[in-house]
Amino acid sequence: MPRRLFKRYMPDPARLRGHKSLRVLGHLLDRPNLWHLNRRSVARAMGIGCFTALLPIPLQMLAAAMLAVSLRANLAISVSLVWLTNPLTMPVVFYGTYQLGAWLLHTPARNLPDGMTWEWLSSQLGTMWQPFVLGSLVTGVVLGGVAYGTTRGYWEWRVRRQWQRRQRLRCASRDR
Repeated sequence: MPRRLFKRYMPDPARLRGHKSLRVLGHLLDRPNLWHLNRRSVARAMGIGCFTALLPIPLQMLAAAMLAVSLRANLAISVSLVWLTNPLTMPVVFYGTYQLGAWLLHTPARNLPDGMTWEWLSSQLGTMWQPFVLGSLVTGVVLGGVAYGTTRGYWEWRVRRQWQRRQRLRCASRDR
């Protein structure tokens, strides 16, 4: 089952409970359904994690955890997927979401200077924030939806395939 695949890469629940940014959730982390590996929980977690990874907000892990708790998704997967946007990938991903937002708003996108400085960014933020936020939300919703649908589809395909294999084995053993 796909459960083995997810279980292999899933972080330890005790380690996540002790994470400093997740302590705010306290006793909510003791709910057993937050740690289950089933089709619905994992698919929700994939959608939540991919969505929150693209949000340009601080404390993305906390946002993913709160969404996972409220939507009964696997907490570990939701929080782990937030790291799709890490310090190495964040500039490229967020520049792409800004470009998408500018295209959606029909505004000319600003080109990055050769030497990007904090002064340049703070002076341009007034004109860049709307395309950036829109692009991030659209990309997050699309990627989250694709992750949810792909996970559900893969899980169902895998279970169906295993069921058919068992049926063939049963038929073959009866025919002997």
